[in-house]
Amino acid sequence: MAIFTRACSLLVFAMVLRAGSGQNVDPIGPDDGGRRRREMVPAMFIFGDSLIDNGNNNNLASLAKANYFPYGIDFNGGPTGRFSNGCTMVDEIAELLGLPLIPPYSEAYGDAVLHGINYASAAAGILDITGRNFVGRIPFNQQIWNFQNTLDEMRDNVGARDVGRAIGKSIFFVGMGSNDYLNNYLMFNYPTRLQYNAQQYADLLVQQYTQQLKTLYNLGARKFILGGLGEMGCIPSILARSPAGLCSEEINKLVLPFNENIKSMMNKFNANLTGARFIYIDIARMFRDILANSQAYGFSIVDRGCCGIGRNRGQVTCLPLETPCLNREQYIFWDAFHPTEAVNILMGRKAFNGNTSIVYPMNIEQLANLELEFD
Repeated sequence: MAIFTRACSLLVFAMVLRAGSGQNVDPIGPDDGGRRRREMVPAMFIFGDSLIDNGNNNNLASLAKANYFPYGIDFNGGPTGRFSNGCTMVDEIAELLGLPLIPPYSEAYGDAVLHGINYASAAAGILDITGRNFVGRIPFNQQIWNFQNTLDEMRDNVGARDVGRAIGKSIFFVGMGSNDYLNNYLMFNYPTRLQYNAQQYADLLVQQYTQQLKTLYNLGARKFILGGLGEMGCIPSILARSPAGLCSEEINKLVLPFNENIKSMMNKFNANLTGARFIYIDIARMFRDILANSQAYGFSIVDRGCCGIGRNRGQVTCLPLETPCLNREQYIFWDAFHPTEAVNILMGRKAFNGNTSIVYPMNIEQLANLELEFD
């Protein structure tokens, strides 16, 4: 019965493509007004780390988990594995695209796979060795392998042509790299800092990243969203290391070569990968804007987590059953490392329809509406 249900779901996925291509009526999804909104793309496939993980680590032997209260305190359904009090950035983007919440790979079966899958995993990195202090995690290479398993099953049950067209019209959101710094380069039990300077390490990461994204392209992905790294020197975990609670400009500068390398990689992809379009979200620029104009955005607490222990509530991250702050909508940070739902929603909306100062060479809405040529 499970196989039959999944196969039927995959058939509907192919039908979504034909509907979305204009051959039939467009699929629809809910909007904020309780009406129905047209789905802009057939599906969204998500790859990344704890910033966008929504439950893939729940059943792993891992120290990187968020499937306990008060995580999810403001989420309809409670703790799910999201590292936030509520929605993540990709949750907001999915809604703006007219899609429902995208399920984690660990729970993707039946009708849940119709609109894509989230493969992200907390503590995961571009490099397989990243995040080993947390034991269980799903590195980017493994996430890609999981997607290939999904794709193979789709092709077996539906047919390569229909699945290929659906995949080509779908959005691929990739946000990797944070842990390669926080849980690799900056960790004392890793030799990385002794082996590479900032530019050399950024070159190593993006060399690997380039090959990984090409693999997704070769599997049929065509519409890519690449998330840059934010101002990691200003998160509560780093602020807690400073007696004065100041941002670490050293860490902020450390990740600059990585972001510059991603932009260069993206430009090369757009010039050389036939039929593909890559866009880049400047997370660092958005984050600096939110910090600099926090009052205008409605945030009054910018330098500590809503849930956590110690200096800046960042020395120990949010523990099970800990009592978080009550005025969560006024906080930029939920815990030692992650933003609140309010920030996630704000950044998702900026990325969706913002100008080229924060997302380029086009925004997500424009990418979703872009008609690409298929073989």
